[in-house]
Amino acid sequence: MAESILPQRQTPKLIVVTAFDRDEEGSLQAVYGPAEQQSEERAIRTAKALAGKHAGAIAWSREANPAVGEYGEPKTLFVGGDVPDIE
Repeated sequence: MAESILPQRQTPKLIVVTAFDRDEEGSLQAVYGPAEQQSEERAIRTAKALAGKHAGAIAWSREANPAVGEYGEPKTLFVGGDVPDIE
């Protein structure tokens, strides 16, 4: 009897872009986002475009299942310029 192979369920991904500028004291402040993106490729394109107009921009993703409160480790997709550390 042949074994039925079920497709693996993909864990949903949270894909985010944020851009930063420096305030009067020189601290980085978010000026765009965090904005959820539909794909990693789109997030990278958006972050690259924002990095040219701001002090810095970052695109990152993580596996996420907000319904049950499960989040994986963040994975940096793109960093341009100055950005704070991801916590």
